[in-house]
Amino acid sequence: MRFFKVYGRVLALLGADRNVAIGLAVASLALAGLQFLEPVLFGRVVDVLARSDRMEQSAVWAEAFALLTLWISVGLSGIGASTAVALLADRMAHRNRLIVMHDFFQHVLGLPLSFHGDTQSGRLMKVMLVGSDNLFGLWVAFFREHLTTFIAALVLLPMTMAMNWRLGLLLIALVVVFCLLSAYVIQRTQTAQEQVEWLHSRLAGNAQDALSNVVVVQSFTRLGYEARLFADTMKQVLDHQFPVLNWWAVVAVLTQAASTVTVILIFLLGTWLHINGQASVGEIVSFMGFATLLIGKLQSAVTFASRLVFQMPSLEEMFAVKDSKSSVPERPDARDIGRATGEVAFEGVGFAYPGGPPILRDIAFTAAPGRTLALVGQTGAGKSTAMALLQRLWDPSEGRITLDGVDLRDLTLMSLRRNIGVVFQESMLFNRTIRENLLVGRPDATEADIELACREAEAYDFILRQPKGLDTMIGERGSTLSGGQRQRLAIARALLKNPPVLILDEATSALDAATEARVQKALARLMAGRTTFIIAHRLSTVRDADEIMVFEQGRVAERGSFNELVALDGLFAALVKTQLSHATAA
Repeated sequence: MRFFKVYGRVLALLGADRNVAIGLAVASLALAGLQFLEPVLFGRVVDVLARSDRMEQSAVWAEAFALLTLWISVGLSGIGASTAVALLADRMAHRNRLIVMHDFFQHVLGLPLSFHGDTQSGRLMKVMLVGSDNLFGLWVAFFREHLTTFIAALVLLPMTMAMNWRLGLLLIALVVVFCLLSAYVIQRTQTAQEQVEWLHSRLAGNAQDALSNVVVVQSFTRLGYEARLFADTMKQVLDHQFPVLNWWAVVAVLTQAASTVTVILIFLLGTWLHINGQASVGEIVSFMGFATLLIGKLQSAVTFASRLVFQMPSLEEMFAVKDSKSSVPERPDARDIGRATGEVAFEGVGFAYPGGPPILRDIAFTAAPGRTLALVGQTGAGKSTAMALLQRLWDPSEGRITLDGVDLRDLTLMSLRRNIGVVFQESMLFNRTIRENLLVGRPDATEADIELACREAEAYDFILRQPKGLDTMIGERGSTLSGGQRQRLAIARALLKNPPVLILDEATSALDAATEARVQKALARLMAGRTTFIIAHRLSTVRDADEIMVFEQGRVAERGSFNELVALDGLFAALVKTQLSHATAA
């Protein structure tokens, strides 16, 4: 059953704290036993008082004093056990909540771009935060309160049969009714609650989508539409949530009714048994105490059971993300190549997304260390896909890619990506300080290293003009900087990383001519001595490349130097003429 499978996994997450969990279980067993003893002792005191007229006064006092002393000891022990359980449970839950968040965050960061392309970041944040909060609440509630209830129901409740099996049967009947009723409601509400949780994730995803594109929302006057979309989803949440709440309200009412009926029946049956000499007044009082104790616990358990149902979909969603596998798994014997010399080779490489048509076919070339290769062609020709394979964001469907003669699949991902630097069309900066953004690729860089990289990237002067220099916060995605400043920071970041292989992915296409000229000077310094791949639509930016490869429909249709390809009067020449005609017309 899915219910038990999910919550078995919830408890299994506490594996590192197995000894603490076992200690809590033992403490809960002791606590349940102490709570069981209190009604028994109360009943014994009542029996002593009931037969006091047939006993000597000193004997009555002695027995009553002994029982009261034991009762006080039981009460104090119960307080101590409850305190220990609360402290241990809270600390264990807090610690493991943060561990789960860390593991989830690390796992998601390592998932391939294909996963992130299909999954909204707002949804992932919701799954992590809600899932970890739910785990924390469940662990605390289970170990502080409800483990004692389950122990009492499974272990101690049958012990009441030894006292008086007729009255014991009534208590057991109450638990059976509760369990059957809860199981029925869980079955009826499970699917509806899954739909509620899906809508909550959709709500978070849509909100994040709108907030991250707030400029578009305001510019295209979509405030009303986005608000209505949010409100419509909220209405769907309530439409699916209310029937679930109704079922659990019925459970709460029926549980209370069953509890009240049980107390009345214990009193009536106990009276009849007492008249017939089959139960003492003390036993009746004890069972009334058991019933009252059990009623309180079962009412609390109803709330806990409903909480389990409400939270199960969010936990399943969290576990589904954690179970997501990378499309580029690392081999157990993968090795660290150290610092590569930078020789890259594509050997008969073909690629297609799962279930999709071929995107690359028989790509073969070798880039010697320090050479510059340009990849040009129409949009969708396969240029960016080829460079994604070089970074091992995907693995080839056919052939192989090597770095210094070693298949990329035989390298650790960290080793491979440490040797590759990328400057994207979008600078992709963090909402952190300039210094923190620069240190992304090389956390141990010195102040001198940072200054040199910034000077070579033509970024040092504008950094000095910032309010706090390198310690200036630059906003989300570097929003406080101009496009050229962001791109020069990205180049400085790559310079600081100092990789032997470099990918320039449309690094200047979003810049104006004046800014591009400054950035090109920085790029020239960055490319010096590195194996460089340039993806470009502006063909003027690849004039000095050692070799240009023209991609068409996933194949390399032409290759050669700029002048050789123009003289060939083929695809590349046609692209050059088209751009020249557009430039003349402009």
